[in-house]
Amino acid sequence: MSCVLGFDVGSKLIGVAVGNRITGSARALDTIAMREGQPDWDALDRLQQGWSPDTLVVGLPLDLEGREQPASRLARRFAEAVRARYGMPVALIDERHSSREASRRFADARAAGLKRRRDGARIDAEAAAVILERWLAEAGPSH
Repeated sequence: MSCVLGFDVGSKLIGVAVGNRITGSARALDTIAMREGQPDWDALDRLQQGWSPDTLVVGLPLDLEGREQPASRLARRFAEAVRARYGMPVALIDERHSSREASRRFADARAAGLKRRRDGARIDAEAAAVILERWLAEAGPSH
């Protein structure tokens, strides 16, 4: 299998992207609600079952010096929870500047007429795609 799901975990939303190891590409899929520190497991279960990924990739928020911060604990808890729930490998990857890159991509797509303002709610999913693309570039097709 060559499908990978990527996650940008926030306190209110989790951005989700799907990637392909063979092509090294990723695309934004959806956002999932977080409530009281717990993801919408029904929505995550549907994505996991629908895409049947072989690996999950979770963005790890680090500060500018590369140190963990309070948001890092949320990402690590989510990574452990999905590892336990789905019994599959979960990789953590530095997500520094992924939101900035996602915002830039969104602005470029708006300028080109490809996105509308209301599509901005999907910026977290675009950030997940950025995270996943980084992991795919680092891992290569063999991992």
